[in-house]
Amino acid sequence: MKNVLKDLNPSLVFKYFEEISQIPRGSGNEKEISNFLYKFAKDLGLEVIQDEHLNILIRKPATEGYENCPGVILQGHMDMVCEKNKDSDHDFEKDPIDLRIIDDMIYANGTTLGADNGIAVAMGLAVLASNDLAHPSLEVLITSNEEAGMTGANGLDGGILKGKYIINLDSEEEGYLLVSCAGGNRAYVTLPLTYKSVDENKQALLVEVKGLLGGHSGMDIVKQRANSNVVMGRILNLLDIDYDLVEVNGGSKNNAIPRECEAKVVVDKNQVDALKASVSRIEEILKHEFSTTDPGLKVIVEETTADKALADDCKSKALLLLNLIPNGIQTQSMDIEGLVESSTNLGVVKTSEDKMSFESAVRSSVATLRENINNKTKLLADSVGANFENTDGYPAWEYVKNSKLEHICVDVYEKLTGKKPIITAIHAGLECGLLLDKMNGAEAISMGPDMFEVHTPNEHLSIPSVKNVYEFLLEVLASMNQY
Repeated sequence: MKNVLKDLNPSLVFKYFEEISQIPRGSGNEKEISNFLYKFAKDLGLEVIQDEHLNILIRKPATEGYENCPGVILQGHMDMVCEKNKDSDHDFEKDPIDLRIIDDMIYANGTTLGADNGIAVAMGLAVLASNDLAHPSLEVLITSNEEAGMTGANGLDGGILKGKYIINLDSEEEGYLLVSCAGGNRAYVTLPLTYKSVDENKQALLVEVKGLLGGHSGMDIVKQRANSNVVMGRILNLLDIDYDLVEVNGGSKNNAIPRECEAKVVVDKNQVDALKASVSRIEEILKHEFSTTDPGLKVIVEETTADKALADDCKSKALLLLNLIPNGIQTQSMDIEGLVESSTNLGVVKTSEDKMSFESAVRSSVATLRENINNKTKLLADSVGANFENTDGYPAWEYVKNSKLEHICVDVYEKLTGKKPIITAIHAGLECGLLLDKMNGAEAISMGPDMFEVHTPNEHLSIPSVKNVYEFLLEVLASMNQY
């Protein structure tokens, strides 16, 4: 370990953040990090449960004078979204995250940082390892596979949870206390493929969309950034040159706004220059439209090879799906200004030998609106003979008025900072809804330090904000015996 963060404060938080950054922990690859957390608890002599889903629950008794306070659950998730720049050779299955500090921010080197939600894990471990803190009985719950469908929280036996207050540490903006979030699901459309041969008079070309900013499909959807898969659909639809389509591949996670997409096409050799010129004209249109949100947008055309192309009817169906699958903001809340109410993100398009798949992350704070998005997608899939499936559904976290936990957090924040925190809801999914459904009478709130460009290789974490939020968390715990 390089000890890049060794001089930062709070020292224990950054120590553990760097330690877990050495452990590959992409969604679905969490055995090693789960075992690390289990051993951590055992080494401290704390009670720990590791369930079949690799969720970890660690218990620490109340300190003196806090024995009669309601128990507190500090909660986050162990997995991270694995996104990297195309020129990076990082292997998320085995390589540690390469941390670096720029000014007062922590970055990775060409990959996602994993502060979402590694910083929650680090804060939880720091609280558990400290012997000079005042707090009620604690449970630190670290769930698995949150980013790929919340299957860890979904499979958790709620009967093992004893606390009344859930403090979720999966938020990304200091000074905001989250009290509600959207529910969601993953939607999959699969189109069967048939092919035709390519003759020697044809030239294959690779069309690439690059330079987009991407982002978190919940938190950043409101920024109206370009989706590379949708942009590619527009390009292929607007081409005024006759061509055959070979394949389309873009994005790697359905909950990340895709930054790159490539399509392989085939044209008559005497039409290569005309196609390049057509792409160039379309690129200028797109650059104008996305000049504010994605100023780095570019479309590149290079010669390549192909020995077959999609049959004409498959090409038509693929273009229809690329252009008409719902994407982006669908409705805005009429109750909370600026809050996205429902959205969907076409995060992954992938071509294999016998099918083209389209994967979307669907979110809504209103269940019927989420159903409507799924129904429209299914109607579209049915119309072209494609298969539709939605999976990994999770409930919305509905706002509860007059929450005592909210009152405690607001009061402590005002005493510490002299100002009120912002109480709000987010369009991203948090595990609070799932956990509350498994418990009787529990309350939840979510907080976290400032993070930026989450789910992209430019993800970065504010060092001073981590200190502020951790000190706030400790003061909330220490104040529990006053309410």
